[in-house]
Amino acid sequence: MLSILFFLTFMNTLYAEPNKIQTKEVIVIFEEPLETVAKDVVKIYPAVKADLVSTLDWKVDVIPDVILIKDKSTLRKMVGSDIIIAFAIPERNLIVLDTSRVYTRPFTLEATLKHELCHILLHSNIKDERLPRWLDEGVCQWASGGIAELIAEDGNRALTKATISDSAISLGDLIRFPRDEKSLLLAYEESKSIVEYIVSEYGKQGILQILEYLKEGHSIDDSIQKSLSVSTSELEIKWLAYLKRKHTWFSYLSYNIYTILFSLAAVITVYGFIRLLKKKRAYVDDDEEKDRGGGSSS
Repeated sequence: MLSILFFLTFMNTLYAEPNKIQTKEVIVIFEEPLETVAKDVVKIYPAVKADLVSTLDWKVDVIPDVILIKDKSTLRKMVGSDIIIAFAIPERNLIVLDTSRVYTRPFTLEATLKHELCHILLHSNIKDERLPRWLDEGVCQWASGGIAELIAEDGNRALTKATISDSAISLGDLIRFPRDEKSLLLAYEESKSIVEYIVSEYGKQGILQILEYLKEGHSIDDSIQKSLSVSTSELEIKWLAYLKRKHTWFSYLSYNIYTILFSLAAVITVYGFIRLLKKKRAYVDDDEEKDRGGGSSS
């Protein structure tokens, strides 16, 4: 996902003459003129960290570098997408935030920072090969109040449409995420949904137990079986059935009501216009007929 060459060039430039604020818990490196935002990060970080520790019951032992970017074009060159507003590189304890969009609804600095710190915490406790992407992203969205790291106004609509059309991406295919934006959006929504489903059906302890087994070195399938007493495939079937109950044609129509009404209005307008043209044509034909009739009688 990352443009490695651009990222390394940018990082070397940034670190060469760093604008930096460092505390015993976090290091914030920022472009000019983002000093105010940097101070905000330093101010809120202890509470963000404490809240994440409370949610996952794991300590945050690392001191992350938080890189603040002032415009989305720079981030786009790094990730190759316009919809990503932040990302983490767990192996470097690094978080990158696009400050030009991190305050755009529904995002907040706190929620976005918590989401990315969650990635670092998960990967510092679980080896990458044991942590499927759907669980990684799902847990981080759950822990940050549902916030993902991408701009997505119609995410839930994508999940509803996929559910109704039986085109949801299988968990087996979400070990890694797709690259195209449409599928990526659906992948994020599915990840959030299944983690929220686990919490609603098995409690918070259910998801925490899965993470704990993964931390101990078990596979994802064994961790789910030991924690929830169901196999991964059984969990997926139950979740999909839940989605079928939740996302009906009615809910799909509700999400798209304005589009549907606009389309109907457009059809009615076109239909009315066609009828008007036919009436005009009929009047012209009548006039021509009268003219022909008037001419033969004279």
